[in-house]
Amino acid sequence: MVFPSVIRNFAARMKTVIVQHDIREDHLEQNLQNLALLLNQQPEADLYVLAETFATGFMKQGAHADGQPVLAWMQRQAQQLNAAIAGSVAITDEEGLMRNRLFFVRPDGTYDYYDKRHLFGYAGETDEYVAGARRVVTEWRGVRFLLQVCYDLRFPVFSRNQGDYDAIIYVANWPDKRRDVWQTLLKARALENQCFVIGVNRVGTDSACEYQGDSVVIDAYGRTIAACTPGQIEAAVAELDMQRQLRFRQKFPVLADADTFILK
Repeated sequence: MVFPSVIRNFAARMKTVIVQHDIREDHLEQNLQNLALLLNQQPEADLYVLAETFATGFMKQGAHADGQPVLAWMQRQAQQLNAAIAGSVAITDEEGLMRNRLFFVRPDGTYDYYDKRHLFGYAGETDEYVAGARRVVTEWRGVRFLLQVCYDLRFPVFSRNQGDYDAIIYVANWPDKRRDVWQTLLKARALENQCFVIGVNRVGTDSACEYQGDSVVIDAYGRTIAACTPGQIEAAVAELDMQRQLRFRQKFPVLADADTFILK
């Protein structure tokens, strides 16, 4: 696996805001209003990351199958903030299939999306949604992001760095009773892939679980560079030093020795 020998044309530091928030079931408009307030409290960032199914909550998969209004809200917020916004939405696709879709929206309204591949059958997600198949890397201001959703975190082969990304985004509704797993695996993904990991999880409760958040940004050394207070609604800011990460990869080229494989 080969990394570029020169520094690419990317933002030297990408200001990233992780937004740890509660989600009230059946209160889509209120959820969006609350999120807009949190976003506006952290102006002039490059990227804002929200949780999984941030507008409706994970346990209400079918409640808002028309995710287009939520996508339109993301586009308006991205334009107003002049920044990218990422978060997952319960949406019905063009074939009438339900998807847990992670959108990455830019200020000009364009977007990329990733449909969650690993559905959480233990909680009945496979009864509502259809799994995606595409591995998706998107680019913003020269920085490349691998898009992942919640349960994907448990499957390291699917997220293995192939020299094609600089950071992983994980958005989640990860329950409090498994928070140690969340924290451990986020750090592992950062270390094994020599990349930034952005993990955003919700707080509060729904009809099945409690959530503590533990939203965090971790660097390629496995060090936490930004974190939200567990259980609190708040935003935290991280500066992703892209040049420093690239120098680390070049100095200590672990991924050059990685095993090769093909995903099917």
